[in-house]
Amino acid sequence: MSTKPNSIASRDVAYCLHPYTNARAHEDKGPLIITHGKGVEVFDDRGKAYIEAMAGLWSTSLGFSEDRLAEVANKQMRELPFYHNFGHKASIPGIELSERILAMAPVPMSKVFFANSGSEANDTAVKLVWYYNNAIGLPKKKKIISRFKGYHGVTIASASMTGLPTNHGDFDLPIANFLHTSCPHYWRFGKDDESEEDFATRMAQDLEDMILAEGPDTIAAFIAEPVMGAGGVIVPPATYWDKIQTVLKKYDVLLIADEVICGFGRTGNAFGSETFGMMPDIISVAKALSSSYLPISAIMISDKLYQGIANNSAKNGVLGHGFTYSGHPVCAAVALETLKIYEERDLFAHAADVGGYLQAGLSQFKDHPLVGEVRGVGLIAAVELIRDKATKANFDPIGKVGSYLNDRATEEGLIIRNMGDSIAFCPPLIITRDEIDHILTRFSAALNKTLEWVKKEGLL
Repeated sequence: MSTKPNSIASRDVAYCLHPYTNARAHEDKGPLIITHGKGVEVFDDRGKAYIEAMAGLWSTSLGFSEDRLAEVANKQMRELPFYHNFGHKASIPGIELSERILAMAPVPMSKVFFANSGSEANDTAVKLVWYYNNAIGLPKKKKIISRFKGYHGVTIASASMTGLPTNHGDFDLPIANFLHTSCPHYWRFGKDDESEEDFATRMAQDLEDMILAEGPDTIAAFIAEPVMGAGGVIVPPATYWDKIQTVLKKYDVLLIADEVICGFGRTGNAFGSETFGMMPDIISVAKALSSSYLPISAIMISDKLYQGIANNSAKNGVLGHGFTYSGHPVCAAVALETLKIYEERDLFAHAADVGGYLQAGLSQFKDHPLVGEVRGVGLIAAVELIRDKATKANFDPIGKVGSYLNDRATEEGLIIRNMGDSIAFCPPLIITRDEIDHILTRFSAALNKTLEWVKKEGLL
């Protein structure tokens, strides 16, 4: 006779398979159970408070207790808890949200298509690019180029665009027609005699060489995050986007801006595309669109793409793509209210201001024995741990020290995220300077404890 586990933690271990988690390790370690939140803090089932310096998953921009979003969700749930967008149907929140997103776009965009996650949005972008090229008589122009260390999701197509080994190994990915070009991390991959601008020139040349090798008539699009998030918070080098876009324009390659992390204030502007001068044909958004209070994502497409897609849907009789929950009225209502709050409280300007304070505060760790680089822009940053400052040699294996530091930070009441040995910071946009000071203090304590452990283990 089986016995039901007698605690919530043991029930989690018994019944739940967690994303981005070592399942065997989880059987021993168990979960950190978060029960509620207030402002930039979350609380576990023992009542301990943590500053959520990752905004959950780069996403809870308004923190964890914004009553206006709960009230809007409740109101919409009572009025129209669900309807769809199939077959000429629509709901008012989706219409109004589309209008507002397009008004905010960094470049002119024509239409919005709703999905439920960043992965689905990027997957949809690929499908529509293929559909468009078939519509305009370019059936060979189907290959998608992304970058090593880029992150674009976990569906089969979006994971194929993602340039991280964890997302490919034993999943039989990437599938055909997905390519990866060089990662634009100047500190890590720049040559000794190479300026930042020279490095950007080499990155653009690598892209052009790939396009020429594959055949320009086969390359459909280049997808990229303005700042690479899960790959380690990698900020593009000076002149990078000017040079990359020159290559794309030369060979008629579409640009997809993955704004899933950068969109809605993260870099200090409404979109990362504004921060770095990108002129995309497609923009994908998610996460901060609703402050992650409810799942919703979207892509915006240019009028050029819309006209081809519309013509093809007329030829085929229907656009054969969509999700049951595309533009879900409750999610759309919450997202619309989120965008209103950003504007009313001028949170993008606030993010730029306190983002500078965060960047300056983290820069104090550049001279720490474990730190190789501190990088970031706005309210997104990373501190990279290394074994040897002179050679930039990593610890072996990568991630062991980062994971140890991550655990020490949790003990200090700070939630951060290690991506290998790069430690990410991405706090809610509502964070204050005083709260950033608390982040820095707790991180410093965790970093120094990690240094003591590294020395004790003989890892330096």
